[in-house]
Amino acid sequence: MTRPGCRGCGDAESVAARLTMAFQPIVDLASQMVFAHEALVRGIDGESAYDVLSSVAHENRYAFDQACRITAIRTAAQVCPPALLSINFLPNAIYNPEHCLQATLAAAKASNWPLERVIFEVTEHEEIVDHDHLVRILAAYKAHGFLTAIDDFGAGFAGLNLLADFQPDLLKLDIGLVRGIDADAKRRRIVEHTVAMCDDLGVRVIAEGVETEDECRALLDLGIPLQQGFLFARPQLASLPVVAWPALDDR
Repeated sequence: MTRPGCRGCGDAESVAARLTMAFQPIVDLASQMVFAHEALVRGIDGESAYDVLSSVAHENRYAFDQACRITAIRTAAQVCPPALLSINFLPNAIYNPEHCLQATLAAAKASNWPLERVIFEVTEHEEIVDHDHLVRILAAYKAHGFLTAIDDFGAGFAGLNLLADFQPDLLKLDIGLVRGIDADAKRRRIVEHTVAMCDDLGVRVIAEGVETEDECRALLDLGIPLQQGFLFARPQLASLPVVAWPALDDR
C-alpha cells in the first residue's frame, strides 16, 4: 500500500541497500556497563550522517525512515547481543503508526531481536507538524513494547509540550546543555531542575555529547549516570566500539 510521501516497502529495501550503521554506546556509569547502543546512519560509500540526510528528498522520507529501521536492526543483530538498540525516527514521515511499524516488526522477527530491546528516539530538531499525531505515534510504539525517548531535549521544537502529553521512558539532554556544564552554573541549575522533573514523571535522563571528564563528573553530581559522547567512544561503523571508561574514583 502506498500513501502520499511514500512509495512502499519495496522502496525501503532499495534505500536500505545503500545504507549502513555506525554504533555509539550509551554508558551507565553507576554499573560500569553499556546501557544501549545508538544506531547512526551512514552511507555504504563512507558518506556521513549529514551527507546521507541531506540527500533525502521530501517525497522519499517514508522510505528512508523505514530503511533506517530495517538496517539498524539487521546490522545490530550481526554485531550486538540483544542489548538495547536506539533508533532515530522521522515523525513527519509516518502517516499511520500501525502500518508504518510493519517493516520494523518483520525485521525484528527475522533477526530474532526482542521488541522490548528497541528504543525509538524522536528528535526535537525536526519541526513537529502535528503534535497530536506524534503523541499517537509514541503511544502506539509503547503499546507494542518498544521503549521511547525524546532526543535533543532543550534545543528543538517539541519541548515541554510533548513531555506534558507523553512521558517517554528516556529523555536525552541536548549537547547544548551538556557542553561546558562543569563551568556553567546556569546550565547546572537548568539540568538539575530537569532531572528533578523527570524523576517526578518516571523518566530517565541521558546526557549526550559528553566530551570531558569534568562534564562527566558534573553530570554525575546532578544524578545522571547514563551518558553518551566522545569521552567514552566515537561511533564505529558496523561494529561495537570499545568503551574508554574514565577514571572517576577521585570524585
